[in-house]
Amino acid sequence: MDGTVWMLFSIGFPVLTGLLLLCVPCIRKRGAVVTVTAAGLVVTSLSVFAAVGAGKGTCTLLTLTEDVPVYFHMDGAGRLFASVVTIVWLCGGAFAFSYMKHEREEKRYFGCYLIVYGILNGLDFSGNIVTFYMFYEFMTIMSFPLVLHTRSREAIMAGLKYLFYSFCGAYLVLFGIYFLHRYGTTLAFTPGGVLSPEAVAGREAFLLLMAFLMILGFGVKAGMFPLHGWLPTAHPVAPAPASAVLSGIIVKSGVLGMLRVVYYLFGTAFLRGSWVQYVWLSLSLFTVFMGSMLAYREKVLKKRLAYSTVSQVSYILFGLAVMNQTALTGSMLHVVCHACIKSGLFLFAGAIIVQTGKTRVEELTGIGKEMPVLLWCYTICSLALIGIPPTGGFISKWYLAMGALEGGVLPVFGWLGPAVLLVSALLTAGYLLPVTIRGFFPGNGFDYAHLHKREPAAAMLLPILILTIVSVIAGMFPGELIRFVGSMI
Repeated sequence: MDGTVWMLFSIGFPVLTGLLLLCVPCIRKRGAVVTVTAAGLVVTSLSVFAAVGAGKGTCTLLTLTEDVPVYFHMDGAGRLFASVVTIVWLCGGAFAFSYMKHEREEKRYFGCYLIVYGILNGLDFSGNIVTFYMFYEFMTIMSFPLVLHTRSREAIMAGLKYLFYSFCGAYLVLFGIYFLHRYGTTLAFTPGGVLSPEAVAGREAFLLLMAFLMILGFGVKAGMFPLHGWLPTAHPVAPAPASAVLSGIIVKSGVLGMLRVVYYLFGTAFLRGSWVQYVWLSLSLFTVFMGSMLAYREKVLKKRLAYSTVSQVSYILFGLAVMNQTALTGSMLHVVCHACIKSGLFLFAGAIIVQTGKTRVEELTGIGKEMPVLLWCYTICSLALIGIPPTGGFISKWYLAMGALEGGVLPVFGWLGPAVLLVSALLTAGYLLPVTIRGFFPGNGFDYAHLHKREPAAAMLLPILILTIVSVIAGMFPGELIRFVGSMI
């Protein structure tokens, strides 16, 4: 039996459970809210893994017009992204059970959290671009409350900025969809693309422009320059578990959108060697360097991590833009690694806030003397993000560099790509490792008299440990993951 039923269940169940939390007045006590949320997360995660394990599933839910159905189809890309979403969503939810005791409106937060989980599953299992676009917009709307959860003026303005940027990007995508429907053989995701030679003939320049607009539109969510401004504004003001999933998962929806546009709609054969590829390569490399530089200069920890996301996600975009199998493998490996690593780092920041109230990097001197386990998790995740073996970040960046050196692009990108990645790795070390150094080695001026152990509660520490372990295992035993990614397209 295929995974169709499990696939549909993983979409509908968390949405209905989230609506239950939001709409049923009698579910008010914290114990009931946590129980319903935990049940929703566990049951949904089991259904996702059942669907992914089945390996196939197809369903037409309804038909919007004569030839535009709401259509779900499970393929390699959907299975990979749904698995990553589930791992991070479970860890972020478990962490939030303890963290959100210090925040208001837990019921609203967990209700939206469950609904977004179901929507993301729908996004990952979408079988055509119209279905994908619908769930993409739903995701933006339902993740909006996570950004402005605190309802401070700063959070509200950040949330509005998030909506404005996201909707502008989505409109660019919608514009391209109209013309794909006109000139493509189908709107269903098809490896190699959907453009027929007859439709392309004489319209190459126009279709290249449509492809670029769609790439740019999805690039908004992925934080690609020049439409990255929402990300360092929205992530720091959200609660830490929300920041973790925003940075680890929500931005990956833009990555998945670009993957679908380039590899399943327009096709690499049409785009390779065009101005679209070269502009995309240039924007992604510039974003890698710019994000690292801004993170290096930033003093607020969560904002530093947000700028880091701007940089690191563009590693993935660079690999997609190279358009060869090696670089694509590196991109998909970095999707997995970055999701776990960056979510772990944001949860670390949240644990620090709960335990100490400190938010700035210079305030964390000596933190390793008080919370050694927590800081060791941060250090290992930092080394993984830098790309130090044997972590997953090393494997993904190795494949990205090798893909660029293989050729298939202008010679300048063959050496410029690895050079920028290397400089960015050094900058990453420069903005992450000082926390470790000052945390474990505070110096002679540190006041040891008032030092006391205060590791976070197990409910907060365990998700961080899990994400840290996954980031290492992905580098020590990457074979199965590499083979799976190699068979995706």
